Amino acid sequence: MKNIRTAAVIGSGVMGSGIAAHLANAGVTCLLLDLVPAALTSAEEAAGLTLADPAVRSRLARQAIAGLAKAKPAPLYSDAFTERIVPGNVEDDWHKLSGADWIIEAIVESLPVKRELLARIEQVRAPDAVVSSNTSGVSITAMAEGRSAEFAAAFLGTHFFNPPRYMKLLEIIPGPQTSPELVRDMAAFAAERLGKGVVVARDTPNFIANRIGTFGLLATLREMEASGCSIEEIDAVTGPALGRPKSATFRTLDLVGLDTMVRVADNVYSQTKDPAERAVFAPSPLLARLVERGWLGEKSGQGFYRKTQTRDGTVIEALDSATLTYAPARKVTSPSLEAARQAKGAAARLRALLADRDRYAELAWRLLKPLLLYAAATLEEIADSIVEVDRAMRWGFNWELGPFELWDAIGLRRTVERMESEGDTVPQWVKSWLDGGRESLYERRDGALYAAVEGRQQRLEEDPELISLAALKEQGRVIRSNGGASLIDLGDDVACLEFHSPNNAIGADILAMVQASVDEVRRSYRGLVLANEGRHFCVGANLMLLLMEAQDGEWEEVDAIIRLFQTATTALKGLEKPVVAAPHGMTLGGGVEMCLPADQLVCSAETYLGLVEAGVGLIPAGGGCKELALRASLRLPEPDSDLQPLINAAFETIGMAKVSTSAFDAARLGLLQPHDAVVLRHERRFGAAKQAVLRLEQAAGLATVGAGLPAAAGRWPDAAQTGPRTRAAQPGDAADADSAGGTGGTPRGEATGAGSGTKAASASSTSLPQGALVRVVGAPGKAVLQLGANTLLHGGYISAHDHKIAGKLAHVLAGGDAPAGTLVSEQYLLDLEREAFLSLCGEPLTQQRMLHMLTKGKPLRN
Repeated sequence: MKNIRTAAVIGSGVMGSGIAAHLANAGVTCLLLDLVPAALTSAEEAAGLTLADPAVRSRLARQAIAGLAKAKPAPLYSDAFTERIVPGNVEDDWHKLSGADWIIEAIVESLPVKRELLARIEQVRAPDAVVSSNTSGVSITAMAEGRSAEFAAAFLGTHFFNPPRYMKLLEIIPGPQTSPELVRDMAAFAAERLGKGVVVARDTPNFIANRIGTFGLLATLREMEASGCSIEEIDAVTGPALGRPKSATFRTLDLVGLDTMVRVADNVYSQTKDPAERAVFAPSPLLARLVERGWLGEKSGQGFYRKTQTRDGTVIEALDSATLTYAPARKVTSPSLEAARQAKGAAARLRALLADRDRYAELAWRLLKPLLLYAAATLEEIADSIVEVDRAMRWGFNWELGPFELWDAIGLRRTVERMESEGDTVPQWVKSWLDGGRESLYERRDGALYAAVEGRQQRLEEDPELISLAALKEQGRVIRSNGGASLIDLGDDVACLEFHSPNNAIGADILAMVQASVDEVRRSYRGLVLANEGRHFCVGANLMLLLMEAQDGEWEEVDAIIRLFQTATTALKGLEKPVVAAPHGMTLGGGVEMCLPADQLVCSAETYLGLVEAGVGLIPAGGGCKELALRASLRLPEPDSDLQPLINAAFETIGMAKVSTSAFDAARLGLLQPHDAVVLRHERRFGAAKQAVLRLEQAAGLATVGAGLPAAAGRWPDAAQTGPRTRAAQPGDAADADSAGGTGGTPRGEATGAGSGTKAASASSTSLPQGALVRVVGAPGKAVLQLGANTLLHGGYISAHDHKIAGKLAHVLAGGDAPAGTLVSEQYLLDLEREAFLSLCGEPLTQQRMLHMLTKGKPLRN
């Protein structure tokens, strides 16, 4: 893997600054350069600055960096990472490019301008520096013309998708002279350090994803014009029913920008010689009219859709493409669309949609058929195999299935026969594939995956370090299972508890499996991982069940549910074997409470953690309040240190239902600790968590050797302590293939607070043994918290019911009405949690909030 420590991005626009931000996310120091301004701003004039002042000369880059903290969605995992981006300009700071390991140009999509810039870069780049262009379609070969063979060998395309932090796809485009070793090394770096899904594309117009995706969007637009379908009808078919995002076709176009779409389409139109392809990519009259009016989509406030404000709130309006007028968007339904909605999984939805023959099923077929044929016809031109095409569409356009996976899902042979019966020409390689007796383009056999590659079936190389729970289950590695969760053997005597209930909501079945898993691991395994492959790790407890029991006044049942939850989290904490939680995506409420007892968290970078119970009128009662109070107590440098500020912070985190914007940001909320870790490559979280378990087990074993407990050996190292890294962990260190970065500043190998309980007590001098005491702020501290809530109430910032919830929360976090500094047990705090939760469940306003969340999907402020 290429060792990239420093980078330079030239061009501080949306893409350039976004790329710089994501490099900073990965711990790379980045120089961001842009042009020198030709004129002063009014603010600069008022400050007495001149065009010669350094702040003015690097203004564009400085403004771009400042804007990163305000941008939505946030380009940075943490605002602190802006310190890793250094602003400059292309005149005064050009010489600094000689110190960059990787130089990325992200300037205007103009071949002559890019060529001129690359000529300047060649004069200053270090001999071993990589140079790449973040182009969405300009030829890499043409850009490298005139450059030396040495430069051309180190030059390639790196097409990031916008926004770089969130879009998984990175297309790497080698030129004819690009070193194959460089392509391999940069692909590894992008995957492991940047967390990207990398595909290698051929140097053709728009490369892979934009070539296929633009064709699909334009073909859909022309089908709408030909069939007279409305925008809403097209989007009803081309969204989740086809395994695509809810933005479907026209909302996607609005997000991309209609002017951008015209430019991207023209890139293919101007270069292709195929009449049929030119017909699809030819300028769309409708798009041209909208661009002429300035209706460019999201960035101009209107395009195919627009939002208007009425007395009843926001109304989404859709464009009538014939009259160019807007009307409230209408919901579209049909038997085929409803069948697709009811089906589980993208493949099943597709089959259900096409099984009917109503007008929307027929529309879906007319939209799918040209896309499949085009992908097959252009395959050899744009990619080495169907795998790159499918991955590009899944990672770049968020399709659930790429075109060839989609073809398999609906039946390759059957659909080819239908195409030919309708007079379509199917590419010869597809027909030859079927003539060879094969029924699908992909096939899994003997534990390996095979795909169509250059007309033959080839085994795909799968990374042995990437763990798939689905594959393990297919191999019969399920230890035990029920309707809500499964315990799976990860190998090396490590087990994984996987949630698989609807939305991974925690109910009695999951809680029962937690206890069963603890018992099983205690008997037969070295440790336990909490992880799953759902869209989100866990959205909290089963709110519907709680509401039903509360509305029926079944308080004993509610009490039993809470006790069962507390028993489960206590069991996880009390397990003598290492427990590592590997959350991802939305990890809310009870999902966080399942993670907090773990000895370590190994989070996907895109993990959004929050104790959000206040949003539904409750407080955490599965140990969330207790754990934050415990952590505050453990963080006291001396017993007589002031605990109140730490409790105030926990009160604010829970009371305001704060959710982190990333895993790194969760440390700010007190939900991650210095020894916890983050992996940028999402797929690595299972393997990283498993290795963390093994390291923790080894450390615990070493700590118990001999009669005493050596001070240095007695600490459990964090999961990041591997390889040659010996420096102190910095906030936001990121995980590579084998190591995960700590979220705090504790030296690696000396992490503290690895969790309380008997297992941690034998390994950390700062941990509390199970059932030990927690120092609380007591009644005086509770009064401080209530004073803050009173101020918010009188200022009109919170409602009376918010104030009541805050009072209950203050009572729990403060340790009730005990004197300040009292030592209380963890069970005492759990009892306070349970009592407060039960009390709030009986409040009609809380029940209204719970119902509103279940029916509307958003909090109610009542």
